Amino acid sequence: MSILIDDRARVRTLTLDRPDALNAFSEALYDATTEALLAAADDPEVAVVLLTGNGRAFSAGTDLREMQALTTDPNYQRGKYGFNGLIDALVNFPKPLICAVNGLGLGAGATILGFADLTFMSSQARLKCPFTDLGVAPEAASSYLMPKLIGRQNAAWVLMSSEWIDADQAQEMGLVWRVCAPDELMDVARAHAETLAAKPISSLIAVKRTMTEPLRAEIAAARERENACFREMLGGPANREALAAFAEGRPADFSTLPAGA
Repeated sequence: MSILIDDRARVRTLTLDRPDALNAFSEALYDATTEALLAAADDPEVAVVLLTGNGRAFSAGTDLREMQALTTDPNYQRGKYGFNGLIDALVNFPKPLICAVNGLGLGAGATILGFADLTFMSSQARLKCPFTDLGVAPEAASSYLMPKLIGRQNAAWVLMSSEWIDADQAQEMGLVWRVCAPDELMDVARAHAETLAAKPISSLIAVKRTMTEPLRAEIAAARERENACFREMLGGPANREALAAFAEGRPADFSTLPAGA
């Protein structure tokens, strides 16, 4: 089982559970998380979803070994939903979604926060969007949601630099709402989740729908642009060098790539 599910006081806690892989999203975990969100959306007893990770990571994003297989193995088997299916589920999730970032969040482990209604972060956690380190494009409508959430210049740094962002920086930018001591994170996040969960679900859904509806067309357009760029760059010279460097345990060297690669 790659995801743990716990129900209490109309709050469903989803815990990503691949701690040995830093909760990196394999095809199986993409599918399990998507199915869990779809089930929570349809369950009349669930008012709020709280998403967190097991171990020292929130999520290390897409499993790079699977990304490499996708670019090199013609027989690679995709999951039922995959990355885009998870983003579809997040875009359409009708109820409050709270993220509790317990540890490292890379790639999808950071861009997911663009869909959170509230985000709580451990003071020891860090976030990174490593798109330029991987020689690829942004994902999950982050090219639209990040500037909207944290401002254009903050978003430019986060998306272009592939540098780590600590909890205080993330809160100052507006990427997270509260920073908590590690041993208090889940209690604080759950207390806020239960406050919301005590409200009428129909009203929670109405508030979220009226807040997110104006963003839908722009999110869809951003995803289309990003996916086109990602398809073009995946398996390209920069991406091949990044994945080879990862597999060989060395820093990537982009200095010898042809112009425009």
